Amino acid sequence: MISGRSAKALTDWLDDRDQVFRDRIKVVTMDGSAGYHSAAANAVPEARTVMDPFHVVHLAAEKLTLCRQRVQQETTGHRGRSGDPLYGIRRTLNTRASLLKPKQKIRLWEAFTANTAHAAVEVIYGVYQQLITAYEASGKREGKIAMYKLLKSIRSGVPKELPELAQLGRSLWKRHREILAYFDVGASNGPVEAINGRLEHLRGIALGFRNRNHYILRSLIHSGQLQDRINAL
Repeated sequence: MISGRSAKALTDWLDDRDQVFRDRIKVVTMDGSAGYHSAAANAVPEARTVMDPFHVVHLAAEKLTLCRQRVQQETTGHRGRSGDPLYGIRRTLNTRASLLKPKQKIRLWEAFTANTAHAAVEVIYGVYQQLITAYEASGKREGKIAMYKLLKSIRSGVPKELPELAQLGRSLWKRHREILAYFDVGASNGPVEAINGRLEHLRGIALGFRNRNHYILRSLIHSGQLQDRINAL
């Protein structure tokens, strides 16, 4: 655990490790941070960089939400309220299509057809679901092909009425090599995110830690690793 979330913080940490340690790094999984990407490329250039599936899908979900909010404001003149079609499906939109119940499917259809302007939300919703479907493909090759075709289809030429999708397409295409690498390597930083989630919860219930050493100590106690740390020292 180190201070900072910058490229320099990661680079400095990797530089402090010996060459043997760095040579053992074969795969680096990360979110969409450009800083981490450049730091890893410079410090461990031989390692394969993978953009984690969760962050790819999460980025699409964010753009879907932004589109829904924009269309909501343009068509009603106010933020979402109870009874507004788009507001009523705000959670359903982020649900995997295969998990939708019949009532949820009907609610989606009613919202998409309630106003022609809602078509923008429907289009980005379709892309969001296609991303999930690509990751769910039965074979790695099938998934990689489906993902490549999807990313290529939205990289450019997106209608101006879909600014969120255009931005998503540009962002994902910049990292398309790392996104597609997942289907070759199969690596994910999900376990690390799970640990980080526990530590963030710890910091929350403690109402924050002003001293980083105290944060590290509490984290070790919380995870039952304090004795291992002592033995290592």
